[in-house]
Amino acid sequence: MTVLANAHVVTMDDAGRELDSGWIRIEDGFVAEVGSGEQPEPADDLAGAVVTPALINTHHHLFQTLTRARAQEADLFTWLKELYPLWARLDAEAEYAAARTGLAELALSGCGTVFDHHYVFPHGEEDLIEAELQAARELGVRIVASRGSMDLGESDGGLPPDSLVEELDAVLADTERLAGLHEQGPGARVQLAVAPCSPFSVTGRLMTESAELARRLELPLHTHLAETAEEEAYCLELYGCRPVEYLEQLGWLAGDVWCAHCVHLDGDDIGKLAATGTGVAHCPTSNLRLGAGVAPVRSLLDTGGRVGLGAIEPGRCADLAVWRRDMLELAGARDPVAGLVLSAPHRVDRLLVSGEDVVRDGELVRASEQKIAQEHRRQAEKFNP
Repeated sequence: MTVLANAHVVTMDDAGRELDSGWIRIEDGFVAEVGSGEQPEPADDLAGAVVTPALINTHHHLFQTLTRARAQEADLFTWLKELYPLWARLDAEAEYAAARTGLAELALSGCGTVFDHHYVFPHGEEDLIEAELQAARELGVRIVASRGSMDLGESDGGLPPDSLVEELDAVLADTERLAGLHEQGPGARVQLAVAPCSPFSVTGRLMTESAELARRLELPLHTHLAETAEEEAYCLELYGCRPVEYLEQLGWLAGDVWCAHCVHLDGDDIGKLAATGTGVAHCPTSNLRLGAGVAPVRSLLDTGGRVGLGAIEPGRCADLAVWRRDMLELAGARDPVAGLVLSAPHRVDRLLVSGEDVVRDGELVRASEQKIAQEHRRQAEKFNP
C-alpha cells in the first residue's frame, strides 16, 4: 500500500472535486481510496503539491522526433512532401531511439499514457512497432500503439510517394499479427489501435476493410480528419464530398473511432461527430506549427462531443502526476490548477504509472535523459539530406 498525502488533489471525476489537504491510497496499482483531512498511515508527504491524473496523449508520431525543425515555412502538404523521402530511411534502431526521446519528453511533462500513430513502414524494414513497445516498457509508461497504413501513392492520386505505400492485404495481415500484442482489461500496459493514415493517403477500400478487421478483433479505430483546408479541397475533388461526409460513407463515424485534428468542421460535421460518439483528438501545437487553424472544441463540447479527461477515483489506475507549487511556473497563480494550464510549460515533479514511479524529483527513474538524447542525435544523423 502507498499513501500520497498533504496534496491539492484534482480528481477530475464527474463531481469535479478539488481536495485541499487531500490524500490518495494506492493498492496493487489502482486507486483504492481518495479523501481529505486525516489520512491513513504511513503516508508520503507531498508538501502541498498539486496532484492530477497523469496526462493522456491521444495523438502522436514518435518517429517524427528524428526530423524536427525541417520545412519550417511549410503548410501540411508541403511539409509532408519534403519529409516523406527522409522517413523512407526509418529502421527499427532509429524508431527505438525516436520513441525513447518522445516518450521521455512526454513523461517529463506529466503524461503517463501515449497513443502513437505510426504509419510509415519502409519496404523491407521490420519490428518498428516492437521497437517503440520496447521503449515504452523500459521507461515505464503505458502505450497505445497503432498499425497505421498508407496504400494510396502519388501514381494513383495520393500524396505519399509510391515507395512508402503498402499493399492492402499485407497491411491487414500485419495488423492482425500485431493484434496479438494487445492487452485486455484494467491496467493494460500495451494496447493496439487500427489507424489508416488519412483521406489523402489511403484508399476507401483499406479504410473499410480496416474497420471490419478492427471490429472483428475488438480494437479501436483512428485516423487524421479535416486537418487543413487543402485536405477539404482534396476530398471534394477526389471523392465529391467533405472529409466528415467521406468517413460517414465508409462507416467510420462511431463510438469506437477517434480522429485527430478536426480543425475544419462545419455545424453539420460537429453534429455528426457528437451524435455518433466519434472522438476528437485536439492537437493545438501541431496546428499552430503548420498554421492549420484551431479545432472548434467549444462547439464540440456544447454539442455533446466526446472529449475525455482522466479521473482520480477508486477503481481507476493509479496513474498520477505530481506538480510542485514552489516553482517559477506557478508563481503568482492563486488558482494552481489554472496555473498549470495558463502559465509556462511545466516539468512534472513526480509521475506514477500503476502506482510506480516513472519520474521522481523531475528526473526519469528508469533511464538517463542525457543518454537518450545522445543516441537520438546519433540516429537523427541518418536523416540528413
